[in-house]
Amino acid sequence: ENLLLLLLFGVRVLAICPPICSCSRGHRVVDCSAQGLAILPDSLQHNIHFLNLSHNRLQDLDELLNHFDHLRTLDISYNHLHHLPVGLPRALWDIRASGNYIRQLEKNDTAYHWNLQKLDLSHNLLERVVFINNTLSNLQALNLSHNKFWTVPTNMPHNLEMVDLSHNYLLQILPGSLDRLPRLSRFYLHANRFNSLSDGVFSRLDGLQLLTLGDNPWACEDEENINHLLTWMQQTPAKILGCPCYTRPTCGEAHLATRRTWHSAAFTELPLGADARHPGHRTPMQGVTSGYLSKSAQWNVGQYPSTVNTSGPGEQVLIVGGGFLTSTPHSLSTQSSTTIRTRSTMKVLPGRARSTSHQIHICSFETTILSLLYPALIVSAW
Repeated sequence: ENLLLLLLFGVRVLAICPPICSCSRGHRVVDCSAQGLAILPDSLQHNIHFLNLSHNRLQDLDELLNHFDHLRTLDISYNHLHHLPVGLPRALWDIRASGNYIRQLEKNDTAYHWNLQKLDLSHNLLERVVFINNTLSNLQALNLSHNKFWTVPTNMPHNLEMVDLSHNYLLQILPGSLDRLPRLSRFYLHANRFNSLSDGVFSRLDGLQLLTLGDNPWACEDEENINHLLTWMQQTPAKILGCPCYTRPTCGEAHLATRRTWHSAAFTELPLGADARHPGHRTPMQGVTSGYLSKSAQWNVGQYPSTVNTSGPGEQVLIVGGGFLTSTPHSLSTQSSTTIRTRSTMKVLPGRARSTSHQIHICSFETTILSLLYPALIVSAW
């Protein structure tokens, strides 16, 4: 009897949820976010599946999480971490570490994470990452946006399907860097410092479906270095948002190709947004990056841009939401937005249109009166 009581008491102790956290699903989903934590809370079950430690003051988690063998999702975003914690559980599927102070990712930081599918290191201070061949074989989504990269990382895991490198300082893609990414379907390169790209840099991306190139200072007047990119864009079946040197924001999709013209300019005027030929038209365009919208680690493609009017004639402002895989339920409050001012290529003359319409209405009214009065005048004369 005493043994039975001891066993029952032991099970009850194991099921205790830390008082500062909230737990669900049999205490296997634990949310300790935004509690001002500086250390890992006690009484965490060893068999938890989801742990949210985001928006706290954690500075060092080295070797503190390695015994959580069943942990699948770890959210340590928006803390004070200067490196990815050492000794993270190898069972992890999803690591969210955005909004910290991480400056580099060393090869041993990810060498043994064979099960990892999603890695979010956005909004850090990263300048370099090192990947080892044949590691991270299950990684499908890599978010490195809002960092300090100058060159697209080389040796990226081969099974990646989504890479977000937007909002960096990228100037170049080294030849061959993208040659071993056959499954890459979504590639986000907008809001960088590209002015040209090497010939054939995207030619081996056979699975590419979406590429964003807007908000880069493309050297459209340098035809010798830009023409090969423009030619590739006309031939690729992928959709391109923010077409360099084009007057339309969307190009590519060779199987649906329509005639497009390009112009010389020092920058891309319409990296993302509504068609300049129809300033009143609003195209519901899928967001350029993904975002977490719930605690359940959903990987969704983000938001739609919206157009608002400005005081200038023939102008409009495009607001493009930037979720960029911010990694917690609180991420919607930390999103940034890019405002792009574009010039309409067609001017509407509302004054002329209104005056024409007014004259037509007057003529119509006079005709109606005459048609009613004419029989009366004939009868009166008779």
